[in-house]
Amino acid sequence: MELRNNVTEFILLGLTQSPRGQKVLFVMFFLIYMVTMVGNLLIVVTVVVSPTLNAPMYFFLGYLSFMDAVYSTTVTPNMFIDLLYEKKTISFKACITQIFIGHLVGGAEVLLLVVMAYDRYVAICKPLHYMTIMNQRVCVLLLLLAWVGGFVHSTVQLPFVYNLPFCGPNIIDHFICDMYPLIKLACTDTYVIGLIVVANDGAICMVIFILLLISYGVILHSLKNLSQEGRRKALSTCGSHITVVVLYFVPCIFMYVRPPSTLPIDKSLSVFYTVITPMLNPLIYTLRNAEMKNAMKKAWITKCK
Repeated sequence: MELRNNVTEFILLGLTQSPRGQKVLFVMFFLIYMVTMVGNLLIVVTVVVSPTLNAPMYFFLGYLSFMDAVYSTTVTPNMFIDLLYEKKTISFKACITQIFIGHLVGGAEVLLLVVMAYDRYVAICKPLHYMTIMNQRVCVLLLLLAWVGGFVHSTVQLPFVYNLPFCGPNIIDHFICDMYPLIKLACTDTYVIGLIVVANDGAICMVIFILLLISYGVILHSLKNLSQEGRRKALSTCGSHITVVVLYFVPCIFMYVRPPSTLPIDKSLSVFYTVITPMLNPLIYTLRNAEMKNAMKKAWITKCK
């Protein structure tokens, strides 16, 4: 404990050391963050106020957008401060908190994507029993399970990192606190903890990604039984879901399904799933979903009158 207290804060090197580059990144990330927040909160509010969006799919989509807004806020505002000020520090407790919230929301979002895949499977493969199977109680329970799963995922690995002795180097070659860059600074052997991170993060990413691919494969195979209009609508919905799944999981798998290490490309991949993907999700879902677009128009036209 005494050793750990020798380091009370960490220095984040960020994405670039160039003052000009930092200003460019600040403007770019600020615009992305604004689009992310407006897009995701617009979906949340539309789902809440629109009577036409009462299907389970939109219930889950609203919470996915909420998670994206929270996830982006966990990372991006601190990045703004680091890009504006020369001293880029984060306290030990703030670093641990960022890791905890990031993995909590990220884990819950991964599990919510599984729930959304199950929802589409029931809607397309068992349409006559859809509202019976996916009733309100079941939807709330599945959402609760996603949050509990995210909490367990985040909590399992946190005590190991929190109790590591940090007694010397405190420079993190990253723009956020994350597991591998942090345990790299510990002045003890972290091989076992690295394996725990691989098992916890990497295995979850890989297993769930494979399950999602299989589930959407089953769904797409079953489309031959639908009418042409039903096939078109199902393909549009599943297409947006699959796009989100690929955008989220491919960087995650590269980051965590490998021996514990840090690579130069890690920072760029982290930008993708912490900053870019939360912005793309609302765009993907709204642009590919006519019902969502119509509900947004009606909700906001009515509000503006």
